[in-house]
Amino acid sequence: MANELMINVTPQETRVALMENGVVVEFYIERKSERGVVGNIYKGRVIKVLPGMQAAFVDIGLHKAAFLYVTDVFDNSERFKMMVEGDGNESSDVDFRSMREDIAGLDWSLPIQDKLREGQEILVQVSKAPLGTKGARATSYISLPGGHLVLMPTVDHVGISRRIENEKERKRLRSIIQEIKPEGYGFIVRTASEGRRKDKLQADMKFLVQLWDKIQEKKGRGSVPSLIHQDLDITLRAVRDLFAKDVDRLVVDSKEEYDRILNFIETFYPRLKSSVELYEKEGLLFDSFGIEIELARAVGRKVWLKSGGHIVIDITEALVAIDVNTGRYVGKRNLDDTALKINLEAVKEIAYQLRLRNIGGIIIIDFIDMTKASAREKVFSAIKAALKKDRCKTNILRISELGLVQMTRQRTRENIVRTLSEPCPYCEGKGFLKSRTTICYEVFRGIRRECEENFNENEKVLVNVHPDIASLLFDEERLGVEDLENKYKKKIIVNSNPGFHEEQYEIA
Repeated sequence: MANELMINVTPQETRVALMENGVVVEFYIERKSERGVVGNIYKGRVIKVLPGMQAAFVDIGLHKAAFLYVTDVFDNSERFKMMVEGDGNESSDVDFRSMREDIAGLDWSLPIQDKLREGQEILVQVSKAPLGTKGARATSYISLPGGHLVLMPTVDHVGISRRIENEKERKRLRSIIQEIKPEGYGFIVRTASEGRRKDKLQADMKFLVQLWDKIQEKKGRGSVPSLIHQDLDITLRAVRDLFAKDVDRLVVDSKEEYDRILNFIETFYPRLKSSVELYEKEGLLFDSFGIEIELARAVGRKVWLKSGGHIVIDITEALVAIDVNTGRYVGKRNLDDTALKINLEAVKEIAYQLRLRNIGGIIIIDFIDMTKASAREKVFSAIKAALKKDRCKTNILRISELGLVQMTRQRTRENIVRTLSEPCPYCEGKGFLKSRTTICYEVFRGIRRECEENFNENEKVLVNVHPDIASLLFDEERLGVEDLENKYKKKIIVNSNPGFHEEQYEIA
């Protein structure tokens, strides 16, 4: 089956699901009131330099100061030319620190107190969104992604995406970029550039250089702190970073967003225009493709395997622990065969859940004990193979003497559980509930579903919810209720029921 990108748009939020062979593998969400900051460029002020941590805090106008590590601090004296292969990271957060060991002649040991001082103005780009109690991660090595190229105005470097495997094509693209690029600028050639003509690449390069000039001009006029450049919203980012690579079809359920996508594609990826579809069928988009069911599983702690075994995922502040259990599966022959079967089945599910939930940082996997070295090697090889499709960088260590697999996965944004949930007031923060905003939007989807299924039967829709959810529907989300009433020509009556659990609601 083809890889597909599903985009569900409502007045309150936009949700993006990447599907491979009919299964949701990645999920992104952006709410109108919580626009993402990754990729944004800010003019900020250094408010604290910490020599003991070799880092600084920068006020960029967000709720919390951004964290800037010493190797993310650009200095004009450090302009250099890197003649190394691109690391394949084509997103807006190019990891310059991962290249540093390959760069000769650059003094990375210069302490941060010699690079920055408190009160200094600095231009930074957010590379990682705020996570939990931590502020955003920033870098002064700016990168601007375009349709075919990524501009690195602070680094004189040409890199080619590792996804372009044909060596002849790699040499052709490198030769073109080195010929046409302005002196002192760096570029990474994205996967979408494969097979593109020189004029297409030159047009993209001109656009990015002009964008950088505008950013420099705005920087000179901007106050401190201030937003200098805002990255694309989630819809166009998904087109740029996902659709233009390996996706065969894009389906969106909003005519307005459909038109925006077509305009964007006509500029950068005209060959993909025929692959964009407007969803106009009965029922909700995510319901039709089974995405809502997968998202419901994605916030659960326990995930069942087909054989009857299960995995348990616990997310803590320091790390993520994943435990593999036999559950209802008792095996057929002996303990070793049972353990190997469950572990191999768990490997596929774990790799899938890491991508779907966007779990990052340090991850510890406790597989069922295996006495045979050959069995442990099979499991280790299987998890390495299962993670090959993951666009985030991973590093895996072999199974330890305690039977644990230690690994890390690149983390640039909050995981799906933290995004869709909030600390549970019923258990004093020991667990999680869906946030009230999430429940409100679920109620909206339930109302749409009820109206679609019983369009002409009732003039009213009765909604029973917890008092806190009712308050939100009467207040902040009132416009959403009114939009539904106008769309379906029905009166929506919201009843507050103190006996309901906060996540419980009924629609009739």
